[in-house]
Amino acid sequence: MGKYSLPKVVDSYSVVEICKMKNLQVRPYALSEFPLEGAHKSFKDELAIVSHFLHNKRLGINVNFASEASLLMQELSAELLARQGMLGEPRMAEPDMFADFFNVPFLPKQGADFTFIDLFAGIGGFRLAMQAVGGKCIFSSEFNEPAQKTYFANYGDMPFGDITLEETKRYIPENFDVLCAGFPCQAFSIIGKQQGFADTRGTMFFEIQKILQRHRPKAIFMENVKQLVTHDKGKTFKVILGILADLGYYVKWKVLNALDFGVPQKRERVIIVGFLDKKKTDLFSFDFEKKPYSLSDILQRDDEVDESLFVSDRILQKRKDSTKDKNVFYPSIWHENKAGNISVLDYACALRTGASYNYLLVNGYRRPSSRELLRLQGFPEDFKIVVSHQEIRRQTGNSVAVPMMTEVAKRIKALL
Repeated sequence: MGKYSLPKVVDSYSVVEICKMKNLQVRPYALSEFPLEGAHKSFKDELAIVSHFLHNKRLGINVNFASEASLLMQELSAELLARQGMLGEPRMAEPDMFADFFNVPFLPKQGADFTFIDLFAGIGGFRLAMQAVGGKCIFSSEFNEPAQKTYFANYGDMPFGDITLEETKRYIPENFDVLCAGFPCQAFSIIGKQQGFADTRGTMFFEIQKILQRHRPKAIFMENVKQLVTHDKGKTFKVILGILADLGYYVKWKVLNALDFGVPQKRERVIIVGFLDKKKTDLFSFDFEKKPYSLSDILQRDDEVDESLFVSDRILQKRKDSTKDKNVFYPSIWHENKAGNISVLDYACALRTGASYNYLLVNGYRRPSSRELLRLQGFPEDFKIVVSHQEIRRQTGNSVAVPMMTEVAKRIKALL
C-alpha cells in the first residue's frame, strides 16, 4: 500500500494514524487484482471500501466488493502488525484493528427498518434524519475532503469520492430502499450566479438519474434551494420533474422552512419526495404542524466563544450606527443583506457558504461559533468537530436542517 516512514513512538495502532502517515498516497493496482483496468486509488478510497464493507457486514448486508475489501483489510492488517512488531507488542485481534470505524457517535442500529444511500452527503444531515427513524446507510458519497473528514469522524464511513465516475458508482449496493440527495445547489442559489444546468454543479442531477435508472429504489428524497423551482422561468425544475416521471416516480414537492421545525434559522428549501407506487405518493403529505423555536437555546455564553469571533471596534460601531433607529433586543442575530442593510432578528437567516464573514452576528458583536452553527442546523451536541471553524462555516452552509428532514423522513418510512 505504498511506503511511508513509521514513527519510533506511537500511542495507538489506529487505522486513522496509518492514513495520516501515508498522507493519502495514490497507489496503482495491478490489473489482475481489480476489475477496472488502469485504476488508481487514494488511501481515502481504500478506507471507503473497507469501512463500507465492515459497516454493511455488521448490518448483515452483502456487497459486491467483499473480495476487494478483504484484500485491502489484509494489507492494512499487515501494516498494523508490522508497526506492532517494531514495538514488540502482542498481535491484535482483527476487529480491534478496525475499531476506528465503530468508535463514532452515530452508528446505525442493528436490525434497522430500511436502507438508504447518501449522495452529496456533506456532513451527514440526511443520514442523521434517516437513521433517527430507523434507516441504515449502506453507501455514502462526498467529493469535498474536509467534509469527508467530518463524516468519517461521526459515522465511521469514509464517503466514496466523485460520484460522476463509474469507478465510484460500482460500489453502490444493488438494492436499497431510498435514494437521498442534497444535490449541489450553488448553480441555482440566489447567492450564486444561478446558471443552472450551464454550471457543472447543476448537472449533478443527471448522475442521480443514472443511479435511479440502474437501481430503482422504492423512494427518493431530495433537497435543494427554493430558487430551483423558479430557475429559468421554471424550465429547470420542469426538466427535473419530467425526468423523475419518465423513470416511473410519482413525485410531490414543497418549499419548507427550517424555522417551522423548531430551528432558529430561516432556511427555505424545496423538498422532493417520490415513490414508484403512485398510491404511496398520494398518501404522502407535506402538511406539518409548526414548532416553536428559541434562539437563546442554541447560543453559547460569550466566555465560551473564541476571541477571534468577536468583531473589531470599527465593525461594532458601524453596526451600532446602522441600527440606531431600529428596535434592538437581545438575544438576537444581526443580519447584513447584500445591500449592506442590517436587520435585528430573533433567528438567523440561512447559513451560506459564500456569505461575508460578518453576514450574521450574535447580538451585533460576534460571529456564531462552530457549535452554534451546527445547532442552527439541528445537529446533536455530540456531533464531533474535527475541522477548522472556517470549514464548519462552509459545511453548515451546505448542510440541511436535520429536524426538518427528520419529520419528512418519518413520513417516507411510514409508506415504505
